[in-house]
Amino acid sequence: MIKLIGILIIVVGFVLKLDTIAVVVGAGLITGLVSGMSWNDIVTILGKAFVENRYMTIFIVSLPAIGLLERYGLRERAAYLISRIRSATAGRITSLYLVIRTISAVFSVRLGGHVQFIRPLILPMSMGAAENRYGQLEKKDEEKIKGLNAASDNYANFFGQNGFVAAGGVLLIVGVLKELKITVEAVDIATASLPMAGIILVVGTAQFLLNDRRLAKKYQIRQNEKKE
Repeated sequence: MIKLIGILIIVVGFVLKLDTIAVVVGAGLITGLVSGMSWNDIVTILGKAFVENRYMTIFIVSLPAIGLLERYGLRERAAYLISRIRSATAGRITSLYLVIRTISAVFSVRLGGHVQFIRPLILPMSMGAAENRYGQLEKKDEEKIKGLNAASDNYANFFGQNGFVAAGGVLLIVGVLKELKITVEAVDIATASLPMAGIILVVGTAQFLLNDRRLAKKYQIRQNEKKE
């Protein structure tokens, strides 16, 4: 039972909002030690896991390019251009991104991401559209738009990626089911995942547009109060 102490360490670390990497690595080290593994074996396993999954950190390569683009006005230009489109709203822009991101995920096209798209492009466009309609927003409304922008990428990536037959999640499901003596093909898992991708498009779009209505009602009331 003590071998499961790593799970407890992770839960406690996350609850206390400690450094994520330190908590996970610490949990791994302690779990290995209480399991009777040698220090060298533990470090070897951690190193092997890092090397095998190093592609997960490849997005860091894009950070310098994105930083340069922001330094020279990418966010300001995106906000300015979208503010020129009168019909644009934060909800419509976020919904459009949700659709594009979901479709690209279904076809395993790596388009989007919080670092690559949300922060430098989608968020400034959403904020520009909202400020063009309602003027200066309250801090909590700005944070709400930020959260919905981030959610759109999470929705699309999580529910859309398993629509591709060769996606890692699909292959993992197939592998686990085969170990349980349940015969299933990757195409069956992908096909079964598509309705969920469709549902999240509807639910996500409704959430984003409802926030538009909330903002319109809130700031329209304020404008009427100022006129009076």
